[in-house]
Amino acid sequence: MLNRGTGGAMVFAPAFVQARPGDTIRFVPTDPGHNAETIAGMLPAGVTVQRGPMGREFVLRVSQPGVYGVKCAPHYSMGMVALIQVGSADSNVAAVRTAVARTPPMARRRFTEMLARVR
Repeated sequence: MLNRGTGGAMVFAPAFVQARPGDTIRFVPTDPGHNAETIAGMLPAGVTVQRGPMGREFVLRVSQPGVYGVKCAPHYSMGMVALIQVGSADSNVAAVRTAVARTPPMARRRFTEMLARVR
């Protein structure tokens, strides 16, 4: 979780991650003003929203195949988002594309760029 990275201001680095079911993803803040949390409507079936504390590492174990949307709550409108593809994205990629259309403009732009990488 960075104030500035190669992708601009307020970014996760990397912002797009490919993982396997059972993998653990760690979100590490470089500034106490960040958190990471999954986004309702952008998760595989059966996965519940999880929220990490402000300024602390958030550990997310991805258990189900599909696409997981992640945001930093205070900087969501600034486009601080990430996307995790776990195994095949077939289970929920259409739902994630629909949900992206309802995100703030900067988040939508970044999510759209990341969705182009989903296989």
